[in-house]
Amino acid sequence: MVLMYKLGVLLLCMFMLHSCAKTVDHKGKTPLVSVGDGYLYLEDLLSAMPVDCHGTDSVRFADDYIRNWVEDALLFNKAEGNIPDNEKVENLVSSYRRALIMHMYQEQLVNQNLGNEIADTEVEAYYQQNQAVFRADQPYIQGLFIKVPLNTPQLNNLRIWYKKNTQDALDKIEKFSIGNAVSYDYFYDVWKPVSDYAVKLPLNTIGDDTDYLNRNRNVELRDSAFYYFLHVEKIIPKGDPLPIEYAKSDIKEILINQKRVDFINRMKDDLYRNASENKEIIYY
Repeated sequence: MVLMYKLGVLLLCMFMLHSCAKTVDHKGKTPLVSVGDGYLYLEDLLSAMPVDCHGTDSVRFADDYIRNWVEDALLFNKAEGNIPDNEKVENLVSSYRRALIMHMYQEQLVNQNLGNEIADTEVEAYYQQNQAVFRADQPYIQGLFIKVPLNTPQLNNLRIWYKKNTQDALDKIEKFSIGNAVSYDYFYDVWKPVSDYAVKLPLNTIGDDTDYLNRNRNVELRDSAFYYFLHVEKIIPKGDPLPIEYAKSDIKEILINQKRVDFINRMKDDLYRNASENKEIIYY
């Protein structure tokens, strides 16, 4: 209500100030303030106002928005009158408008004809042909990680279970972790960067040292509050090809961009050929 009252007062003042001025077609909009030939409208203010802005916050937002609009309009008018080479500006604006229109049209055609769907077979084929490009910047591992308090019962059993990749051992760890584990991650079926677990261990013990991981497939560490158990079942050494699941998003982006470029080039060739055949191009 406060906002509408203030806006009402502002509108009344604007009406009185402009009652004798020239008639301006505002196309159904409600003017709030003008600077030179520019107008700020109530509808623009309301559309800019955040949906969760109410009460005094909405009044403050309206005051700031109007003040900023006026300052920008004054600065623009001042700058426009002091830029000697307006023709250069107009050329830049025209060039940008031309580029923007072409870009928007190309995007529209690309979205209509290509979309963003890339088949898994395409991803697989590209991956197989370019494995050298997708190299691991650190070791990737599969295995199991569990973190438990120092006073956890059955620790000796856990020391046996976490080293075994058997269904019986995993079932026991699952049940054990429900009531005891602070953190538990089973990732025998997913490759994870070793850094995901290096930061969870005291003193960043394993780093990205592949040799350390090969020598220590079962890591048990402790600090003042917890035991940490990491079993490494498989390793992809640093520098080896990344698993395809980690390269998939990058590959899709590459393939989409390739298709976009190919499509736009074909479109330009077709336009040129058709224009040439129809004698729409005149060389002087």
